[in-house]
Amino acid sequence: MANFDYGTGRRKTAIARTRLYTGSGKIEINGRPMEQYFPRKTLQMIVRQPLALTKLTEQFDIVVNVCGGGITGQAEAVRLGIARALLQNDIELRPALKKAGFLTRDARKKERKKYGLAAARARFQYSKR
Repeated sequence: MANFDYGTGRRKTAIARTRLYTGSGKIEINGRPMEQYFPRKTLQMIVRQPLALTKLTEQFDIVVNVCGGGITGQAEAVRLGIARALLQNDIELRPALKKAGFLTRDARKKERKKYGLAAARARFQYSKR
């Protein structure tokens, strides 16, 4: 298990370090099966999207270390990591992955709270009289 392709995925504050090994289609996240780590079907679908698009679901074993953020951000970070690792494995997949938007890093993050305000943009209520 020494030869692998690597991809890093980030989303909000989640970071996923993804390794792709030739294998039978097992996905392991933080030492646990994906179905156990992401119990929601929608999150499992998000993680599998790049593999389903390229029809490589049964060809690779995927080992992921993910930290930070919530479960949705983690799932999307894993998706980006898998897409980047697939690209490292086979550059011919680039047009399909690019068209589906799996190679684009979603840069949206929570905006910081500003001093003198109630929240990031919300002001305190203004009273004229």
